[in-house]
Amino acid sequence: MTSLNIGPHVVQPPVVLAPMAGITNAPFRTLCREFSGGKGLFVSEMITTRALVERNEKTMQLIHFDATETPRSIQLYGVDPVTVGKAVRMIVDEDLADHIDLNFGCPVPKVTRKGGGSALPYKRPLLRAILHEAVGNAGDLPVTMKMRKGIDDDHLTFLDAGRIAVDEGVTAIALHGRTTAQHYGGTADWDAIARLKEHVPELPVLGNGDIWSADDALRMVRETGCDGVVVGRGCLGRPWLFSDLVAAFEGREERVTPTLREVAVVMRRHAELLGEWIGDEARGVIDFRKHVAWYLKGFSTGGEMRKRLATASSLAEMDAHLSELDLDQPWPEGADGPRGRTSGNGRVVLPDGWLKDPYDCAGISDEAESDTSGG
Repeated sequence: MTSLNIGPHVVQPPVVLAPMAGITNAPFRTLCREFSGGKGLFVSEMITTRALVERNEKTMQLIHFDATETPRSIQLYGVDPVTVGKAVRMIVDEDLADHIDLNFGCPVPKVTRKGGGSALPYKRPLLRAILHEAVGNAGDLPVTMKMRKGIDDDHLTFLDAGRIAVDEGVTAIALHGRTTAQHYGGTADWDAIARLKEHVPELPVLGNGDIWSADDALRMVRETGCDGVVVGRGCLGRPWLFSDLVAAFEGREERVTPTLREVAVVMRRHAELLGEWIGDEARGVIDFRKHVAWYLKGFSTGGEMRKRLATASSLAEMDAHLSELDLDQPWPEGADGPRGRTSGNGRVVLPDGWLKDPYDCAGISDEAESDTSGG
């Protein structure tokens, strides 16, 4: 497998951590990077361009990178070309990152109802204007984009968007093989990834969707011809998946199958890192609660113990609960399967009249430029 070039950055093996709101903060990226041996690319959670330009306090914390992170990768969300351009220029002038990814894939209603995320590529001129401003202000920093197939099966946009990306100087494209309407339900359409790769041979194309194991990643590359993979939900509660991915792409067969004792050690470290990052142990443990079910997937722990761990408020309390588990349990069969959100949506929330004309961009309002980062 050849390496993936994102501008001057060589990503080898070609494995990228998908930006996930509330998940891919500095502590989680640290864990994933440690398991990968520093190999791969690890992207921040979504940063809104308006909040960045206005120096929102939460946003400024979210763009904090550990000293060992290289390259530093920020994902930006924005719907106003001018604001996107200002945010990119700020990143360049203040040396805030080494790589910029643009979010055109978020299917969350609070984003799409304002014309953002995966709704935006339907408006071709707006997509082009945003990419033009981002690339034009990025200087030597590479700009990539992540998108979905389209709004629904009747309004597919990924091929048009790919060609616009080529025209505007984007460095690489990641495609999640689902529409906005699918949300996270059904099966990812890997054929669409293959079609995009054929459509834009000038650019690296990364595939995203239904990569639950390292073998899935190899199969995606084999079946689609994509240049790399973007892994999201598959690593929830399983940051060691990046160790498996590195081994797989390097042709090694070993895979990480931790005992519950080993999983508990990672859980404890994750919560501790969150506390250090936030600056408050209790808040770190509280923020970790969302991860408990993912880490314990498949293990025999009992509902009551899971509930106690998911309501812990201190590291000492976590330690006490973890010590009561049967820590000698081996890695459960089937725990490598789907995790995180797996439900569909079917209904897409869009601005009024959004689908009437893909070239009429009058429906975008100032409210669409969110001032909240992290999704």
